[in-house]
Amino acid sequence: MVRKDHPHISPKSHLAISELNEYRQKYLEHLFAKEIGELTEMEKMVLQKLKEHETLTDKLDDGDSPSNFTFGQRVADKIATFGGSWTFIIMFLLFILIWMAFNIYWLANKGFDPYPFILLNLILSCLAALQAPVIMMSQNRQEEKDRQRSKNDYMINLKSELEVRILHEKIDHLILHQQQDMMEIQQTQLEMLNEVNQALKKIAGSSNNQKHTNSGQA
Repeated sequence: MVRKDHPHISPKSHLAISELNEYRQKYLEHLFAKEIGELTEMEKMVLQKLKEHETLTDKLDDGDSPSNFTFGQRVADKIATFGGSWTFIIMFLLFILIWMAFNIYWLANKGFDPYPFILLNLILSCLAALQAPVIMMSQNRQEEKDRQRSKNDYMINLKSELEVRILHEKIDHLILHQQQDMMEIQQTQLEMLNEVNQALKKIAGSSNNQKHTNSGQA
């Protein structure tokens, strides 16, 4: 990709870190476009944070902040939480028992709601009719929060995968250079050994010549 944009570049040329990160981002965008098609806003955001070397977890909104809720949503959550608790069940059961006992024993079944407690049935029906949509509103809020968490998890996992890929590339690059350095060191050591061997041979040859000279003089 660098040679495509700059044909005059050579293997001995150098790149700045900012330029290298820019081409890494282009490479990742090209890789994503090839694997999954057009990039979404989430994937573009991940690539941008990866380019800027910023964390992603503290920039994500999980939807749990009360400031993100409307008044109706907060009321629905509180009602659903209270309506699904043992406190509500026990209190409502006591209310029904007191209502029935009050009308049957205290008012001798001649009060404002005698048996079969038509008014109580009406209250229970209205309560069920109102409670059902409130609980559905709370469930919809929970589904929205679950979807937002799923998006956040996807973005974090995607960023982690990209960082792991970049890390693998860096490690491969380092290993390749280390192997090249080791080969150069071994080559240098071989050359030094050859020079030492040649020097030893010259010394041995000079010693033999000196011995022959001394023998001839004797």
